[in-house]
Amino acid sequence: MEQIRLLAIPACKMVSSGVGMFGDEQFDRFEAWFSAQPREMYPRDFLFWDDSGEKPGFHWLYMYKDGLEVPEEFAVVDFPGGLYAVVTGVDGEDNSAEMAAVQAFLEKHNLQFDPDRRGLGHVITPPEAQTLLGYCQMDYYTPVMPKAE
Repeated sequence: MEQIRLLAIPACKMVSSGVGMFGDEQFDRFEAWFSAQPREMYPRDFLFWDDSGEKPGFHWLYMYKDGLEVPEEFAVVDFPGGLYAVVTGVDGEDNSAEMAAVQAFLEKHNLQFDPDRRGLGHVITPPEAQTLLGYCQMDYYTPVMPKAE
């Protein structure tokens, strides 16, 4: 069994934190807002490093659904979706072994990194499991596409 999962995220709307850093007021408000949403089986938030603007930083997205009350300070944006190779690692630790496994998976299955989309991550460990484990598990999403022939 391979340790990499190939998942599709549908094109959808996402609530955006904007670019920031942990400890920034708006970024912390975004985390508090989405953390107050009802917990579901799978997290709906995705974090990525955004260096597309003047000030690089983290960018948090939360999958929007009809009826969700979004504070005015947070934009609802279009998310293109697509295929992702997903591997699990320990949050905050070196993930080079996991990324090497993703690269081997891509080569084996005639896939390549999709440079037009961002890699994503999210913590999948619920609070009660964090207490038991003493750490958080993180899913790393690598955007992929078939290799050009």
